[in-house]
Amino acid sequence: MALRETKTTGKAATPAAKSTEAPVNTIPTQFVFSKDNYMWLIIAIAVVAFGFVLMSGTTDIYSTTKIVIAPIVVLAGFGIGFYAILKKPAAK
Repeated sequence: MALRETKTTGKAATPAAKSTEAPVNTIPTQFVFSKDNYMWLIIAIAVVAFGFVLMSGTTDIYSTTKIVIAPIVVLAGFGIGFYAILKKPAAK
């Protein structure tokens, strides 16, 4: 986890202690995405890339793979990407 530094000052500090820096406390911060989100995002990128590979090529432009299956695969990849972004991390 990442740590965020915060400075705290107290009223009970002595005048000599005020001239030095206050103690630094570290508070763990929560990332927006968890490991699962990144895994789903990588899967989404791979599915979209596979869909574009299916669309590529110069032989038989009007094949069913290029005009039907490949766009469906690309849209499925985008759907997986939206799921990866909107998925909430599991509660600990």
